[in-house]
Amino acid sequence: MRIPKSYQLSVGTKEGLCYRFFGFREQDVSSLTNYIQKSTGITPQEKQLSISGQNWGGIEINGNVLCFNVGSKEAFEVSLADVSLSQMQGKTDVVLEFHVDDTTGANEKDSLMDLSFHVPTSNTQFIGDEHRTSAQMLWQAISVQIDGGGSSEAAVATFDGIAILTPRGRYSVELHQSFLRLQGQANDFKIQYSSILRLFVLPKSHNPHTFVVITLDPPIRKGQTLYPHIVIQFETETIVERELTLSEEVLAEKYKDRLQSSYRGLIHEVFSMVLRGLSGAKVTRPSTFRSCQDGYAVKSSLKAEDGLLYPLEKAFFFLPKPPTLISHDEIEYVEFERHGAGGASISSHYFDLLVKLKNDQEHLFRNIQRNEYHNLFNFISGKHLKILNLGDGQGRAGGVTAVLQSTDDDSVDPHLERIKNQAGNEESDEEDEDFVAEKDDSGSPTDDSDEDGSDASLSGEEKEKSSKKEASTSKPPVKKKQKSVPDEGSQKKKPKKKKDPNAPKRAIAPFMYFSKAERPNIKSSNPELATTEIAKKLGERWQKMSAEERQPYIEQSQVDKQRYAEESAAYRGASTQQGSGGGSD
Repeated sequence: MRIPKSYQLSVGTKEGLCYRFFGFREQDVSSLTNYIQKSTGITPQEKQLSISGQNWGGIEINGNVLCFNVGSKEAFEVSLADVSLSQMQGKTDVVLEFHVDDTTGANEKDSLMDLSFHVPTSNTQFIGDEHRTSAQMLWQAISVQIDGGGSSEAAVATFDGIAILTPRGRYSVELHQSFLRLQGQANDFKIQYSSILRLFVLPKSHNPHTFVVITLDPPIRKGQTLYPHIVIQFETETIVERELTLSEEVLAEKYKDRLQSSYRGLIHEVFSMVLRGLSGAKVTRPSTFRSCQDGYAVKSSLKAEDGLLYPLEKAFFFLPKPPTLISHDEIEYVEFERHGAGGASISSHYFDLLVKLKNDQEHLFRNIQRNEYHNLFNFISGKHLKILNLGDGQGRAGGVTAVLQSTDDDSVDPHLERIKNQAGNEESDEEDEDFVAEKDDSGSPTDDSDEDGSDASLSGEEKEKSSKKEASTSKPPVKKKQKSVPDEGSQKKKPKKKKDPNAPKRAIAPFMYFSKAERPNIKSSNPELATTEIAKKLGERWQKMSAEERQPYIEQSQVDKQRYAEESAAYRGASTQQGSGGGSD
């Protein structure tokens, strides 16, 4: 074939391989042709290169080479051995994704990443039927060549209908001698065992499923998304039997002491043992950590996604999505935080765990139940990870001792007490205690307490303290001559006073304006959600908003605060005049 600046000679073997030689001169063509005819008895064919620039033509698959022809001329060809993934997009498009060459960046060369073919249903080369379109026929023809380069190597073991959470779908998993294949209805991944770094087998506590995670380097790619972890979910109690399609000679020579001829047991155990024997990858199982429910992980959320945080011997692993593996060696420090810090409300039933990495990246695991604090704290301390806020000012040893001493009594936990004190100190002091706020429905996103300071979510001891404080600081709504503490008789009255209808309405916080604006949208798009679930979603959205996105609601609140200040001054003036005139209730 005549190519730019020279000639190309392509030689195809009976095994389906293709070799290309470049750089021949025009006078070399006749000499090569004569030599090949005398040596092999084969007359070389001459192919014409299409330079018209058209992208509409036909496909020809020769061994593991795919040729795209425009009429009788070849436009381009690609080696299917370089294809890492073939998948369907819709019913008419076939996409090929190629192996990423990490050396191309250093050599400053371009690299082909993906190639897309549109196959109309009227295609006459790949004729479909009522079950498969023309594009699916082409996709299957390409997939056969990608799977082992067209070889007839049978899978050692096959697991059908397996649920994979990332990349999401239901796949048939084939374990071959040199690679792992995931074949779905629209995706086909081929993963070399050399890419597998480690296997994780992690049961879900009090749940009929078990995670098996395959960690990869380099990761597989689907579209523009990279997947360094394949998260498979097996039904824990399922029993399977598998006969491996390996001869006794191969088992004895290549897989001695690594594989058996047959397996019977729980599906996740059989799968992990066969994959470990074929790939040689190490398997990581749960550590010594146990939660309060005697599980291997604690419930939490990461980036608004609920999941499980597994504290392992050498790492933390958050599953199922986004699957996040954090090695202990990468951690600079961890920090326990009160739940809702920086938000519109505080809940004492949960706490957050911040993990700061040495590269300045941070992972915030939210909504961890309070009763998991001691087990998690003790585990992290035992791994000698730096804990930023021990709470007692005496260093690591003193903090651990204090936590251990308070195991049986949550009320004396120094760290949780510090969190409560911080929460109390950070409450807004802009509200005037002279007035009782008007109750509305725009409450806290994660708390049941009312905006007016109602103590519905407080403990009994906290309620008593709150009542005493309110009783000692409350003043009559009209008469305001004295600011001293009321006498004993007044202290015996109910702490809640009847709201003065003439008192100005309090200013609304920025989150409340946001809540009132977004609540109808969430309710209309999710009519099945309960009020508490809607409030939770509002809180999550507010947490993820940037300062620019919050600014309109902050400005509304500032205007309302100005209105409240002016009305409060006028109201106080009227109350003072009424009191000096001798009119008291």
